[in-house]
Amino acid sequence: MAANRGPILTALAVLFGLLAFSNFIKFVPVTHDTGFVLFGERLAGTANTVAGVVAGTILAIYALGIWRMRRWAVPFGWAYAAYVVLNSVCFRLRYPMPSAAGQRLFELSYAVVAIATAVGTALLLTRRRDDLT
Repeated sequence: MAANRGPILTALAVLFGLLAFSNFIKFVPVTHDTGFVLFGERLAGTANTVAGVVAGTILAIYALGIWRMRRWAVPFGWAYAAYVVLNSVCFRLRYPMPSAAGQRLFELSYAVVAIATAVGTALLLTRRRDDLT
């Protein structure tokens, strides 16, 4: 199957796998603001650990679906894209945009890349539906 996945879906599968890993380690205390964000709220403690493991598992399954070119990856992709958009909006409603120009640029860039990657992957999988098994 890997031959018909192509370089873009291959890269996206790897990136979603890395994202899954980063969610699995959200509970590691690196800084004060690395917690999992669920519907705009930054989690801490047990909720952070549970959400990170659940999200990591879902993203690992999604990455595997992309890697193996499975049809069930399409609804996973659209559900994840909807979550990313909703989470981004909720986060911004809960935490107003910072006043520092550099931080604003970073946060806007982050949101644009996250949404574009999630929606773009779902679109690409949908367009390649005939190639999926």
